[in-house]
Amino acid sequence: MTTAGLLTVRADFAEGRLKHVDVALRRPPVAQLFVGRSPEAVVRTVPCLYTICVRAQRATAQAALAAAAGDAMQPADDAGLWIEMLHENLWRLLLDWPPALGLPPAQAAFIAWRATRHDGSCAEATSGLLADVVDGLAEKCLARLVDRDSDVARGPVALTPDEWLAGCRESADFRPAMSAPPSIRAAYRGRIAEVERATAALASGAPFPLAAAGGHGRGVAQTVTARGVLTHAVHLEARTVTQYRVTAPTDVFFADAGALCGLLDGARFASSEEAKRSLHLAVLALDPCLPHVLEVNDA
Repeated sequence: MTTAGLLTVRADFAEGRLKHVDVALRRPPVAQLFVGRSPEAVVRTVPCLYTICVRAQRATAQAALAAAAGDAMQPADDAGLWIEMLHENLWRLLLDWPPALGLPPAQAAFIAWRATRHDGSCAEATSGLLADVVDGLAEKCLARLVDRDSDVARGPVALTPDEWLAGCRESADFRPAMSAPPSIRAAYRGRIAEVERATAALASGAPFPLAAAGGHGRGVAQTVTARGVLTHAVHLEARTVTQYRVTAPTDVFFADAGALCGLLDGARFASSEEAKRSLHLAVLALDPCLPHVLEVNDA
């Protein structure tokens, strides 16, 4: 979401295992800045506050506000949204995962691809990048990614704005479950699958997933990002925002230590350094959208 804030993950290493895993997620209350403002002002402000998935944040805000006001949802910049998703996924696959697994990053390939985002050749360049770099690098990464026997990549996520809208009307704290990957390896393979789907969608001109529900002053909109489902929920009175809530995958996966512990369940390690490397891979699999710090103490 934004570059502000910090995720801190702490754990003890004892008897060959990671124990007492603790997650502390610190977020600035950005959405509170929207209260008291008009929908138009919120849409203008969103790109100034969110530095990651900016297009997705703006499109979701616009759709939620339109739904609350009973207005028609404006057409989205489908190509721009697919390219934004590809950028986030390729950043992880080419720059972050390889070093985490003891391999050099494919920095030159990423920089070359990134230069094509605005010149109309991105779809072709992405297809070439997959064939020439990503596929081979993924094979090397998977060979080093020893994990539980869970090799099934996740399919496209479902958007459920109607469920959110009903839940928000009952409770301001409503938060439906968001499924975490069953293993670190599955998370990696899921990201590869997302890149393949997004590449095909960009080439074919497919619409980007964006859904909204609302009326009578309340609206919810959802879209997909490289990390999962992004949700904006808003309450309007006299075309003025009285409540605004943004829920990103990071808010769900790092609300507590449950998702991380699920990825590390049953794992044994020869040393605290090995345990910390695996903890880092688990965090990378869940992919927080803000800086993070890992602390592993020998108990």
